[in-house]
Amino acid sequence: MHTDGKPLDSSLSLASAAAALRLYDTASHAVSPFTPLVPGRVGIYVCGATVQSSPHIGHIRAAVAFDIVRRWLMRLGYQVTFIRNVTDIDDKILDKAAAAGEQWWQRAYRYEREFTQAYDALGVLPPTYEPRATGHMGEMAELIARLVDRGHAYVVRDAAGRPTGNVYFDVPSWPEYGELTHQKQSAQPDDEASRVADSMGPSVDDEGEDRYNPADPADVSPDKRDPRDFALWKASKPSDPPTARWSTPFGVGRPGWHLECSTMSHRYLGEMFDIHGGGLDLRFPHHENEMAQTKAAGWRSANRWMHSAWVTAKGEKMSKSLGNGLSVGQVLAEDSAWVVRYALGAVQYRSMLEWSQRSLTEAEAAYERISNFIQRAGEAVGGQPSRAQIAAVGADALPEAFTAAMNDDVNVSGATAAVFTAIREGNTMLATSGERTATTTAAIRSTLVAVRAMLDTLGLDPLADPWATGRDDADGGHDEHEALDALVRERLEARAQARHAKDFATADAIRDGLGAAGILIEDGAQGSSWSLGAAR
Repeated sequence: MHTDGKPLDSSLSLASAAAALRLYDTASHAVSPFTPLVPGRVGIYVCGATVQSSPHIGHIRAAVAFDIVRRWLMRLGYQVTFIRNVTDIDDKILDKAAAAGEQWWQRAYRYEREFTQAYDALGVLPPTYEPRATGHMGEMAELIARLVDRGHAYVVRDAAGRPTGNVYFDVPSWPEYGELTHQKQSAQPDDEASRVADSMGPSVDDEGEDRYNPADPADVSPDKRDPRDFALWKASKPSDPPTARWSTPFGVGRPGWHLECSTMSHRYLGEMFDIHGGGLDLRFPHHENEMAQTKAAGWRSANRWMHSAWVTAKGEKMSKSLGNGLSVGQVLAEDSAWVVRYALGAVQYRSMLEWSQRSLTEAEAAYERISNFIQRAGEAVGGQPSRAQIAAVGADALPEAFTAAMNDDVNVSGATAAVFTAIREGNTMLATSGERTATTTAAIRSTLVAVRAMLDTLGLDPLADPWATGRDDADGGHDEHEALDALVRERLEARAQARHAKDFATADAIRDGLGAAGILIEDGAQGSSWSLGAAR
């Protein structure tokens, strides 16, 4: 579990560009100016994984999407508190653990570690805190009691009047139910992704099978007073192991899914916080129910709700239950983590992302253009800027087109276009013949810093962890690169001297020796440059 509480933007002050940030809100179906509840600080809660099995790229797309949102807020100078929960008790976890002959908590922890490794491999920043549902049972019981006392929940009792362990939220008692998705008001979302989600899942008004979130058995119980009521606490099943049962005043059982997030978001971010995020398929019923129970408890919930769209294959949402899901391990076995991250973050978070070989090929080509420019520009200016220098670049110092795109509801496509515009301008400067002046060298360095800072905002600076060494868990990648660069430069200098002396045999031997080590040499008007032939 990550507990990294120090934001990476701790040295930045709030940028002037922060005033122009506009974000979409699911509840209002509109893009509107973002103003934090506390000046200079932003609280974000994102629904994390139900750790029943290995992560697939649909899970990680959401993680990458909100990582980019978070990184942009940090680049604007905000102090960001980022909470991402782990649902480590659930019917699916219990059922799959029983079928595999293992303890449920053993399975949950194993797959929690797999998710963490996938996040790390794809450059997703660790959350400020990552709470587990099983660590907050007492607080969940307190929330249920609060809802019962306020007349918005009821305890199911047996013939003798004893609590059975089942507690339901009383939807008719809360007239505002449906306000997040607006389905009761017949309002149509103004974005295509939301319209697709509405057409493929259940709604507030229509009972129906959700293809992606099957109904909780507790939520179809005859004990419910209203079909829309949902479980806050669920009585233990006979098959549940003793370790998956918790005693409360309402009976022995375990929490409903929706209850967990209301409890944990309130515990770590308070009665109201800035942004609640998650995948598009969580809008209903999960987030609708979560909003209702949170506000019915007398708390104010999130100020803004944001949802990332799906990864699709041939127009169909990728899902293991539909047989078209791709595990992160499968994808990383064929393509580098940088390429996969680029492909997952290539479009705005609200846009459906069609996954195909073409998207990966485009990401591979992007890597080649980016890494080639960064290497050549670094050689031209006598070395790469440090990671500290890149991290210190505030939003106001970035190209205007990039800042405008990111402030436009985190329009990654526009931001990426700005990156390649800067690279094109930098390549033009590098290709200019003749002696390079101090002015042109300074201009190349400025462009290099801007390009790397923009990429860093997208989590794609090739010289940052985890990309710097090609190993997801490595440290010191920048130092290793600099050491290798120094060694290769020494050989290139010796080769240049040999060529100047017309000792071509020695020059060719140096080139061949470097080539045998996997180092490719490219000669140009401004001298020789090198790259790792196998690097991706």
